[in-house]
Amino acid sequence: MLVNKPPDWTSHDVVAYIRKLTGARKVGHAGTLDPLATGLLIIGIGRATKELGRILGLEKEYEAVIRLGARSDTDDRTGRIETADVRRKTSEHDVRTALEKFVGAIEQLPPIYSAKKVGGKKMYELARRGIEPPRKPVRVIVHQIEMLSYQWPLAKIRARVSSGTYIRALARDIGETLGVGGLLEELVRTFIGPYSSKDAVNPRDLDRQTWTKRLIDLSTS
Repeated sequence: MLVNKPPDWTSHDVVAYIRKLTGARKVGHAGTLDPLATGLLIIGIGRATKELGRILGLEKEYEAVIRLGARSDTDDRTGRIETADVRRKTSEHDVRTALEKFVGAIEQLPPIYSAKKVGGKKMYELARRGIEPPRKPVRVIVHQIEMLSYQWPLAKIRARVSSGTYIRALARDIGETLGVGGLLEELVRTFIGPYSSKDAVNPRDLDRQTWTKRLIDLSTS
């Protein structure tokens, strides 16, 4: 099932909702979205959960709004935000030039508040206890990145990336490259491989009688 995750729902919330709606014991998803994010979440139900590993490794496309001139401990607007003392507004040309530097294979430092594990513990669990977990850069690929609009301090971009790429970290690093800081203001996942958010359903629009009409067979698509 292709689901359009509402804002402020966690990916786990969507899974729990679908499990209750369908009565299925096995329900999972192919790639977590942060609570502030919206867009495509692929849900596997029953035996289809075995297909999720294959889906998880597909390229993903996002539309994101980056707020420049600010930093956050979570790398997005949900964290503790510090506004930078910016002497001049960054030009659109400078932002476009910075974006070009991130196309291709890059080393990305995961956000401190992420689900990556250190010593068997998720990093966000350690961070919430006041412990800064050790982090190692991860090699990811930004296949394409383009500017959709810009008006200081907000830059809207579209990015097609490899699995495992944190758009929050991309926003942070773009801001640091510009010397003003940056954080993720908005995020929408538009594609996972060939699957589009345009074909997804809002979970609130599902009911016990009609949910089966929204199923697709991922094993043959």
